[in-house]
Amino acid sequence: MSEPKIEEITDAAPSPAVAGAMEKAEEEIIQHFSEWDKRRYVPKPGEPDLPPQISQFANKSADEVMKELNRLPFFMTELDETDGEGGENLGVEALKSLAYDGEPDEIATNFKNQGNEAFKQKQYKTAITFYTKGIEVDCGVDAISAALHLNRAACHLEVKNYRSCIEDCKKVLLLDEKSVKACYRSGRAFFAIAKYEEARGILQYGLTLDPENKPIQETLVKVEAKEKALAEAAAKREREEKEKEMKQTILVNAIKLRHFTLVKTARPAELLEDAKIHLEDPLDHESQLIFPAMVVYPTLDEFDYVAEISELTTPIELLEIVLNRPRDWFEQKEERRDFATIKKLECYMETEQGGLVKLGKKVAVNQVLMADKPDVPLFDNSLRIYVVPKEQSATWLGTWNKKAALEKRK
Repeated sequence: MSEPKIEEITDAAPSPAVAGAMEKAEEEIIQHFSEWDKRRYVPKPGEPDLPPQISQFANKSADEVMKELNRLPFFMTELDETDGEGGENLGVEALKSLAYDGEPDEIATNFKNQGNEAFKQKQYKTAITFYTKGIEVDCGVDAISAALHLNRAACHLEVKNYRSCIEDCKKVLLLDEKSVKACYRSGRAFFAIAKYEEARGILQYGLTLDPENKPIQETLVKVEAKEKALAEAAAKREREEKEKEMKQTILVNAIKLRHFTLVKTARPAELLEDAKIHLEDPLDHESQLIFPAMVVYPTLDEFDYVAEISELTTPIELLEIVLNRPRDWFEQKEERRDFATIKKLECYMETEQGGLVKLGKKVAVNQVLMADKPDVPLFDNSLRIYVVPKEQSATWLGTWNKKAALEKRK
């Protein structure tokens, strides 16, 4: 998509003062450097070795000569407002004053033309400066003012000053409500800052002025495509949120129907910080509940973690999973040997009141969790089972302290 060209207006003739100054400066330059065309210079007796016009540059380097020339307004490649010795460059000051010599519309047009030249060279910030100076003249001619704002808007668009572009386009439309370019440029700027409704509105208005305008049509297609994509994304998020809420409601009801008790401790094990209970089929409250399990071996001061088990899992099935280990593991420590045979192990779960209840190894854990008495909860959304050898169970049970168990939850 090509950006429409800057607004061109028939240029007013330069003021007599500006034209006269330019003509005089040109004559002085020609006169000053006319002798430079001579191929040879033969000094007469008593004359300098070099022509007076260039003798001042005899002992200066090329860089120094260019620096001297740069102080002459018509040779400047960069602005030098000094005379080389700390004073003012009177030539520059004279040109500055000439820039504001003439009728307001002539001055504004002159700044517009300078801005146009800078724009063509892609010197957008310089062009903005010229257009701004032209606007500040307040020439009182709507066509010139509109062109200055419109062209400055094009520069703002190029340097991504989108809000400034929009403000300039608004001023153009106040001066010329049929400015198609203002509609296009403000439409692009609105699109760039994600103001899609505003972009669509101004571009559609532009098409009422010029229905066949390709740049506006193409930009409008992009805007409408973006709006459609955002609407679809928003609808998808809404559907996902509703589905998430529905699944959560089904899960909460499934837990209530089973009379499961959930206990949240103050300092859960690191593995359980993000533990979640979920249904095997999230939309069916009668499907199996799935949750993690912590298998604790208090006589070994060790534990195993299983990420997911079903509520229908039995303690013996769980032990067959976690204790399916190489024989070497059991022989590494004397106290581990009693865990090599599952039949010699007993399983316990903690009650809500801080006590313990012994589990049948072939009873599904949900049967224990659903019982009203004793009330056995899931801790931190996880099943917690204590496993001890039969020979050590009496001793271990004797060390269990309800009050201490309850304190650990705080």
